[in-house]
Amino acid sequence: VLSHELPDLGSVTVGIWVENGSRYERPEQAGISHFLEHLFFKGTARRTAADIAEEIDAVGGVLNAFTGKEHTCYYAKVLCEHLPLALDLLADIFTQSKFASDEIDRERSVIVQEISQVEDTPDDYIHDLFNLAFWPGHPLSRPIAGSAQTVGCFTRDDFLSFMDARYRPNRVLIAAAGNLKHEQLVAVADRHFGNLSGTSSGIDGGPPAPQPGVWVHQKALEQVHVCMGAPGIAQTDADRYAAHLFNLALGGGMSSRLFQEVRERRGKAYTVYSFLSSYRDAGYLGVYVGTSAEWVREVVEIIQREIGRVVRDGLTPAE
Repeated sequence: VLSHELPDLGSVTVGIWVENGSRYERPEQAGISHFLEHLFFKGTARRTAADIAEEIDAVGGVLNAFTGKEHTCYYAKVLCEHLPLALDLLADIFTQSKFASDEIDRERSVIVQEISQVEDTPDDYIHDLFNLAFWPGHPLSRPIAGSAQTVGCFTRDDFLSFMDARYRPNRVLIAAAGNLKHEQLVAVADRHFGNLSGTSSGIDGGPPAPQPGVWVHQKALEQVHVCMGAPGIAQTDADRYAAHLFNLALGGGMSSRLFQEVRERRGKAYTVYSFLSSYRDAGYLGVYVGTSAEWVREVVEIIQREIGRVVRDGLTPAE
């Protein structure tokens, strides 16, 4: 249990972080972590799905979750006086969810629609395609939501077995920040989560091996969407702060080199940016741009030239 007391705030945010995500899935399990996250909000022994939504809305709070490649987080943000309710809701969904078969079937179709929505959004989908090509065969390359095929095969027993293997105390961190007292948070956590037991094995496999190359996917669109990347740094690398500063100067904002050169000076794109994707033992630096087909070669050459210039000369003192 970790907290940061901020007594001047009128609110508090608390999250249950689980070291579990798409990286920990076998190929036939692709998407099960994300599907499981959805199911936690579909009813417990004490509350229906509607009850869960109504109780947090009634106090003007936020209750949500997200799944990443290496972590899943269930979190709530409320006014400080409603922290007991937020913790009770989080504990209830985390420890008492029913995973009813009818809810699984209903949510299955919702997630298939979510997958289809990403595939119909090329500026999102291009990142999935890049990952699959850049780290081929490694779990980090696969889309977090899985595929319609894998999502369509999961049973209730699959979810219970996966949760039993991964949702163990040595993978769980309860973190909070805001107007709260740490000892009170620990007491509540012990009361709600103290019965969790067992351990889970460590990370599966080693880091991915980057695969160079060029991949083109044909689709009838108004723009060409380009994602370029190269090996970067891990999340815990000592250079991570320098890397974030570098990324901001290269393509992380409106004053960045890529934004100014590609959009402002030449008008060749509406959206262009660079980004860092970092995981526990691997990462990459990427650049995205959406532009017209007749400008692709020119825009790619501009991006390559700007990267080469910053590699050769570094950042200026003003940057």
